[in-house]
Amino acid sequence: MDLIKLLIVLLEVLFLLMVSPLLTGVVRRVKSWMQCRSGPSVLQPYRDLWKLFRKSTVASREASWLFLLIPYVCLGAMLCLSVIVPVFSAGPAGKTGDMLAAVYVLGLFRFMMVLGGLEGGSSFGGMGSSREMMISAIVEPTLLLSIFSVAAISGSTDLSFISGFFASSGAEALSPSLFLAAAAISISLLAENSRVPFDNPATHLELTMVHEGMLLEYSGRELGIMELASQLRLTLFMVILSNVFFPWGIALGTGVGELALGAGSIALKLLLISAGLAMVESVMAKMRLFRLPNLLTISFTLSLLAVMSYYIL
Repeated sequence: MDLIKLLIVLLEVLFLLMVSPLLTGVVRRVKSWMQCRSGPSVLQPYRDLWKLFRKSTVASREASWLFLLIPYVCLGAMLCLSVIVPVFSAGPAGKTGDMLAAVYVLGLFRFMMVLGGLEGGSSFGGMGSSREMMISAIVEPTLLLSIFSVAAISGSTDLSFISGFFASSGAEALSPSLFLAAAAISISLLAENSRVPFDNPATHLELTMVHEGMLLEYSGRELGIMELASQLRLTLFMVILSNVFFPWGIALGTGVGELALGAGSIALKLLLISAGLAMVESVMAKMRLFRLPNLLTISFTLSLLAVMSYYIL
């Protein structure tokens, strides 16, 4: 990796870190508008993180040293994924951006989150961790099948190659398999990030919580890091949906004009997906826990149809 590509990767990681809280604020603001409320400022997540980073940490007496280490591992995993995923340009990370590696990094994040929920020693943390593992057991096959479908279309599992292939192919790359896989990934985005209808991100003390249950014992700086890592994961899922399945507008070279166009393209896509996510959460209600496998089975079926349609059609 030469110096220019290294600088592009660093800019992409910095961009994702800076924009992730903003997208969370956009989702909350659009949901407020949909509910006829003024709502908080789009900059409120930055203020919340700043407030948490300035507070001290209070840990449970039952927690070990691993409890305080887990937030840093989670944030590090998402930063590694930020290097793998193409954001402005289709190929700055070279051969390191394998989609299977991205799935395993997401699995590491999930495993550490579940472990953090169990480390606190509370019943709510254990309950949230068990529910998270139940959801992930169905989501992971969907991710793998969706990846296999786009890998079969492009002939590679390298994220940069897939983005460049679809971007250079234009309308010729559009196929039923691609749209089915994108629909499956969209449902997986909601499940992986504990959004409605799988979980309510606004709840903190309910028996139905999943993600917030695992974070209930965290406080102070560690809670802020976990929140930032979760916001970064949501942004990365949006980037994968934008620049892997529909990468038109992404830079194929390292020119300043191409990179500026790529940055504007991904910014617009992220805003549109954030608005769409807010609309989905506004018109849908949280589903009962035992009905979640039905919706997850639909996403798995869509990903399976995506693979089948590639070989049949």
